[in-house]
Amino acid sequence: MTVLQDSPFVRACRGLPGPHTPVWFMRQAGRSLPEYRKIREGVGMLESCRRPDLVTEITLQPVRRHNVDAAIFFSDIVVPVAAAGIDLDIVAGTGPVVAEPVRTEADLARLRPIVPADVDFVTEAVRLLVAELGATPLIGFAGAPFTLASYLIEGGPSRTYLKTKAMMYGAPELWNALLARLAEITLTFLRVQIDAGVSAVQLFDSWAGALSEADYRRFVMPHSAAVLNGLIDAGVPRIHFGVGTGVLLEAMGEAGADVVGVDWRTPLDEATRRIGPDRAVQGNLDPAILFAGWDTVERETRRVLEQGRAAPGHVFNLGHGVMPETDPDILTRLVALVHEVSGS
Repeated sequence: MTVLQDSPFVRACRGLPGPHTPVWFMRQAGRSLPEYRKIREGVGMLESCRRPDLVTEITLQPVRRHNVDAAIFFSDIVVPVAAAGIDLDIVAGTGPVVAEPVRTEADLARLRPIVPADVDFVTEAVRLLVAELGATPLIGFAGAPFTLASYLIEGGPSRTYLKTKAMMYGAPELWNALLARLAEITLTFLRVQIDAGVSAVQLFDSWAGALSEADYRRFVMPHSAAVLNGLIDAGVPRIHFGVGTGVLLEAMGEAGADVVGVDWRTPLDEATRRIGPDRAVQGNLDPAILFAGWDTVERETRRVLEQGRAAPGHVFNLGHGVMPETDPDILTRLVALVHEVSGS
């Protein structure tokens, strides 16, 4: 554990100097890798997440290929919700689809708290991975209450969040009860991963950018804070990430994060000014830049690294996940470039 605490990734998360800027990629284990597509042939997403052998292999694939500074546990944000009794499936090309959306108090009763035994496959997979990864840290993750709630209420992905916001504004008691239950489930899910040996956790509030700062602080932040602050004694860095969250960065840091993930829309030096000088940042190369030719990738990577110097710690990442069409060789070269530029 001492070796992992002294790794470039964990040191950067804690705002400590290291030999180079660490780098990993959201969705680094996924459809951009031919070896991932091969191992997933004929295996559904939820089944993949419940098989420790598959989870282990898929999580390790980008570490072997790219030499990233951290692995991210292969799972999906709806795994703990399914373990809590919600009938759902992850449909290829669509995402999570909920058979019976949660929109009433009776629906909420179907969403029970979880215990570690409900996700024992996660414990097994994390332990296998920690043994395989050695000195490379493993990041655990979960979906934040708001993003999980949006899937449950809408019944699947949404561009407008009409039903979600209708409950938030029109039925605040039900809304808060739902998010409190989801916060409890999420906290348990993250603690399972921490107890099994992950070195950090990331809370994905992917869709929080649909909210104003005032609404985020009133309706969402208390529940995210319940998760993040519930891990204060866990001894691992807590990363908080959302998309389109430029106006929320200060609040997302206040919710209890050690590291705030920043998408590509806000320069890291400006993000640091909003977040404050006591938190590290993660990000934030636009994933689309990886398709623009190597000269552009190199120029923009140097820019991100320079702007990241404004923060006490910087973990290099994309501003969102790796796109499926991305050339894996570009990612490998990008990791080497970050290490070279930041280590000089």
